Amino acid sequence: MLEWAQDAGALWQYLILFLLAFAPWMDVSIVVPLGIVWGLQPFAVGLTAFTGNFLLILLLGFFFKQYARWRTARKLKKGITTPSKKETRSRQIWERYGIPGLALLAPILVGTDIAAVLALTFGSTRTHVISWMTVSLAVWTVIFMVGAMYGFSFLNII
Repeated sequence: MLEWAQDAGALWQYLILFLLAFAPWMDVSIVVPLGIVWGLQPFAVGLTAFTGNFLLILLLGFFFKQYARWRTARKLKKGITTPSKKETRSRQIWERYGIPGLALLAPILVGTDIAAVLALTFGSTRTHVISWMTVSLAVWTVIFMVGAMYGFSFLNII
């Protein structure tokens, strides 16, 4: 699939980046460097990745109650009663730094989507979660965009 994506036109590449950023398991830490390696414009890559991930955060924020019911039922059906490593790590960050710390550390440690769900689970308001995740996402998108641009050019990859 990656070969097809590299050979596709720029519009298709941006669409693929958007869909990857929107996917729950992908984050700007992966999508931004991937788009820059493909040779796309860094600012457009950052904007596309930010938009895809931001849309996922918005949807999770607005439909959290429905998602939480589904997730609880799924865990019960699978017999999962203990929290995962990511949930435990997020809880520790939450208890120590609150929503700002969780949001700002999320893209590196657990992912913004998981952090948003966990922050909502821990009792934070939808407005605070969406606001802090947006700030975090913007900061990390710029960091990964600049880092990928200069890192790959330093390594002569692009």
